Amino acid sequence: MFQFKWMLGKMKGYRLIYAAALCLSVINQTFFLTGPMIVERIVSIFITDENALENIQTQRDLLIYLCVLMILFVFVRTCMQFLAKMLYEVVSQGVLQKVRNELFERIQNQDMHFFDTHTRGDLVTRLTGDLDMIRHSIAWIIMMVVESLALFLFTIIYFFTIDWIMTLCLLSLTPFIFLVTRMFSKRVGPRYVVLREKLSKLNTKAQENIAANRVVKAFAREEYEKEDFDKYSKDYCEFNQKAAMVWLTFQPYIETLAQGLWVVQMLVGGIFVINGRITMAEYTVFSGLLWTISNAMRNIGMLINDLQRFFASISKIIEVYYSRPDIVNDHNCENRERISGDISFEHVSMSFDGKQVLKDINLDIKDGETVVIMGATGSGKTTLMNLISRFYDATEGNVMVGGKNVKDYEPDLLRSNIGMTTQEVLLFSDTVDGNVAYGKSDLPEEDVVAFTHLASADFVEKMPEGYNTIIGERGVGLSGGQKQRIALARAMAIRPAILILDDTTSALDMETEKEIQNNLTKLDFDCTKLIIAQRTSSARYADRIVILEDGKIKECGTHAELMEKKGYYYSIYALQNGLSEEAV
Repeated sequence: MFQFKWMLGKMKGYRLIYAAALCLSVINQTFFLTGPMIVERIVSIFITDENALENIQTQRDLLIYLCVLMILFVFVRTCMQFLAKMLYEVVSQGVLQKVRNELFERIQNQDMHFFDTHTRGDLVTRLTGDLDMIRHSIAWIIMMVVESLALFLFTIIYFFTIDWIMTLCLLSLTPFIFLVTRMFSKRVGPRYVVLREKLSKLNTKAQENIAANRVVKAFAREEYEKEDFDKYSKDYCEFNQKAAMVWLTFQPYIETLAQGLWVVQMLVGGIFVINGRITMAEYTVFSGLLWTISNAMRNIGMLINDLQRFFASISKIIEVYYSRPDIVNDHNCENRERISGDISFEHVSMSFDGKQVLKDINLDIKDGETVVIMGATGSGKTTLMNLISRFYDATEGNVMVGGKNVKDYEPDLLRSNIGMTTQEVLLFSDTVDGNVAYGKSDLPEEDVVAFTHLASADFVEKMPEGYNTIIGERGVGLSGGQKQRIALARAMAIRPAILILDDTTSALDMETEKEIQNNLTKLDFDCTKLIIAQRTSSARYADRIVILEDGKIKECGTHAELMEKKGYYYSIYALQNGLSEEAV
């Protein structure tokens, strides 16, 4: 099967170790035959033989030798089993780490569309629970298949050397086992696929709730969230029970057939002993090794159960592994030269799932200009900026940066020249210094301080440990304005050719906002500044103001020019400054 072939490919570098482990397992199974074989010898010489009492006296050394040999084989078998388990664990953990890293790399290289269509909870499930099934299959499922099959075959071969008719009678029940197993696998397989989806939804719900814990507490919705989570949890639990019931339904059939072997052995074996076809010692061997066949039958159902779980999980892993982004980033850009900040939108249109967000945008922005983008919510401001960084490709038209189509740049080169702050500010669980220097890890300490000051984030120096203060996950412990200022410092710290600020000052007071605007004019490097804003105070001193409405450019010009037009900008300015439109 493809899933096993794929997993075998991921075992490169561990195949010899795994082959050694499998060989040890196979050899180890042969040792299970030694006990009954020695018992047969003891019974035939010292119990059923007509001179048994005399043999005990005359061949006592042989009896002791056989008993010691039996103990020795058990000891060797235990040591080999321990060594094999160690090798299985080494391989399974090594492959797990390798695949986890590769899968994480694949996820990191995906474009924004991938993250728009996959929830965080689902991706976390693939990186944890689904991946653990690979380890489980290597360390247990395959091992159990090989061991059960080897022991079954060795036992059958040995049984045939004793009496072939007795062996065929014992094997007469195996076709029914395979029939039951086939029916079981057909029913349980689809259930585990659905069960995997329900686990993903459960993890997504938990992840969202934990991430939004402040909102939950702010609205006192803890009880509601508990009840809502309980629905997901109960749904997963109930479906898990249904999947388990499939196994519990078939398990009695398998167990009955396995126990039927003992009935066959007692009836047929008893008749053969009475008729003299087999000896009592040989009957003892059949009785002593019959568990190997019945145990293999029991294991079939259990292994099919685990295999179906494995297929459900590994299919999800392979789906991500072979997902290919529309925007490919090979990360092979070594010379990250500085590009010009000239930007041009040429008849650009953009659609998401058939819904048009941008319509025939034509806009030229010169290197070093400060341009403010304004418009109502949903007018396409953020989408327009995302096209510059090539998070998405325009449906129609061309986006040019530095006189070159963004599609012709290596994404790493393009994005290394763009500093960006997003609407949803995300800071990492790291120091302030680490967050500011995130885009340039070798940034000198004095530069970190300088850019922090340019972002008006002087509050950092008042923290207990200053720039070494650990920021909580997603910036927990900081106000919205403080997070925005650290994010701004991070964007400026790479000295980009293009600086994109998406509503960066929305959580700041007017005084701090004005201070930042002044600081942006004091940068020691040239860059084009694109600012998405809702306040006219952020736009007033821009070189140009672009107003978007329903994905189209409705107005474009300086503050004075747009005030004269008395359009959207004029109305917003009057509203935000508490003036009637006639008084402006």
